[in-house]
Amino acid sequence: MMKLRIGIIGVGGIALSRHIPAFLKLSDHCTITALSDMNFARAKEASETLNIPYVFEQYHQMFSEVDAVCICTPNKFHAEITIAALEAGVHVMCEKPMALSAAECESMIAASHKAEKVLAIAYHYRFMKEAAAAKRAMQEVGMPLVTRVQALRRRKVPGWGVFTNKELQGGGSLIDYGCHLLDLSLWLMGNPKATDVVGSTYNALSKMPGQVNLWGNFDHETFNVDDHVTAYIKFENGASMLFETSWASNIKDDHEHVSISGVDGGLSVFPLELYKTENGMLVNSQPVYIPGEEDAGLPQARNFIDACLGNAPLIVKPEEALQVSQIIEAIYENSMSGNREGVLK
Repeated sequence: MMKLRIGIIGVGGIALSRHIPAFLKLSDHCTITALSDMNFARAKEASETLNIPYVFEQYHQMFSEVDAVCICTPNKFHAEITIAALEAGVHVMCEKPMALSAAECESMIAASHKAEKVLAIAYHYRFMKEAAAAKRAMQEVGMPLVTRVQALRRRKVPGWGVFTNKELQGGGSLIDYGCHLLDLSLWLMGNPKATDVVGSTYNALSKMPGQVNLWGNFDHETFNVDDHVTAYIKFENGASMLFETSWASNIKDDHEHVSISGVDGGLSVFPLELYKTENGMLVNSQPVYIPGEEDAGLPQARNFIDACLGNAPLIVKPEEALQVSQIIEAIYENSMSGNREGVLK
């Protein structure tokens, strides 16, 4: 059986904590053959620790040694590296968000079509077992009407890496964290086309001195990305979404919530519950067992490998990830413009 040769570009936290462990667990189907990082010493250390044969300072040097790459760099470099890999005939899994702009996303998709290679985007929330079960249960919900999304952290601005660097990341809580639940909710809804977006972004809390922050230190004087975002999104099928995300907000607890009310019923994902009317009653139901992996990174990696080998369709299609980026871009643009109405381009 053919094994997919995989290279990792960017050997930071997400590569070491999620992608590399997942690919190593799937060693019957793939092998990690190469690493690359701008910090060559870090890549060299990881290659020696994990017994990975090749390590490169420049990412393009690995293309001849791999069939696929997993891109784990800052967001600014996603499009550049993805396009280069595809043009070299290499399949790509790119960390979320897809890119800094919708235009970059479109260029990535065009490159994948031209190369006839797989382009996957690592929105791993879709691979959580509760999310997969909710997708199956959407038949009980019927046509979605109203979706409510909250991806909220109380005081957890990432104080490490480049998460608060606007030039490298493109934004803050929305493009880093909220994008996950935005993607998940759109997928559950069947990816209807968004037509109108009204959004507001905030960072007042993180610009205040004397921070209480549970995830490390950052400079409040130079903080220039969003730490709290709200949006109202309308879709061409008449559905709507109430969306909120934060790194830092004055709330009681961190909170992740996706719920969908449809014409036949409703559901909430975390924890999974179904809401229906039956026999003249209002009925709430919860599963007592949900099959699936506890680590969403494992089925995500498996789906990518299977898609590259032609054995399965992608769960996260790049065209769907493009719409996530289009909505993110529209939220930022509408907040900056101050318009009461936001029409998606």
